[in-house]
Amino acid sequence: MAIFVQEVGAVEAPTVVLLHGVGTSGWMWTKQVSALADDMHVLVPDLPGHGRSNTQPWISIADTARLVAEAIAARAPEGRAYVVGLSLGGYVAAHLAATAPEALSGAILSGVNVLPFPNPGRLRLMGTLMAPVMKWGPVLRANARALNVPAEDVDGYQSAARATSRQAFRRVSDEALGFRLASKAADSPCPVLAVAGANEHDLTRRSLVDIAAAFPNGEACLAPGVGHAWSGEKPGLFTAMIRARVTGGRLPEELIPVR
Repeated sequence: MAIFVQEVGAVEAPTVVLLHGVGTSGWMWTKQVSALADDMHVLVPDLPGHGRSNTQPWISIADTARLVAEAIAARAPEGRAYVVGLSLGGYVAAHLAATAPEALSGAILSGVNVLPFPNPGRLRLMGTLMAPVMKWGPVLRANARALNVPAEDVDGYQSAARATSRQAFRRVSDEALGFRLASKAADSPCPVLAVAGANEHDLTRRSLVDIAAAFPNGEACLAPGVGHAWSGEKPGLFTAMIRARVTGGRLPEELIPVR
């Protein structure tokens, strides 16, 4: 079954695929879509268990990467696209960049951890306990505060979160804890930019060097003054970063190179 994909912009322009995080949907890219659609061909999937794909069960990151590759093959005129993923979307994009580089012109991976978590069993238990209450109003409001969701986006965030299946939330949370880059990354020609908000978890920031080193054409940078969901905190900077990578321009000076 194909996942839902919003498609906007000029078909003849470079294709950009925006992959959302867990517990939300393609809705989270509204500001980027508005800014990019004038001169780019933008594809915004709802991943399995999320948004308008919420009746499709989540199977795995690898299977979701396959579905995204199929969407690129079907909708990108040249069968290739620039893939941008944040959080869950970043994990999917990382797997694509390593295992299906022929489908990608480049990839941006934001908020991805590839290092071992301390006490993963406790974190898995927390994820299991959170799943039944993940759509409860106070929990959603607390999550929105933790992610620094702008006030004008809170209603949209809550609607997207309520459309997420509990099955997807549980399985994604569990799978992300053990995520490691595929060994094929070492042979992938895909240009990869690993990025994280400077206020993100230490493991995510430390992962930047490992991700960049895993790909022959990898590099990394930090976005200052923001956290995990920084596409909403600084949408203009996030969009400028995408545009620079797609057009081959220089990254915004505000981004801090990590070596």
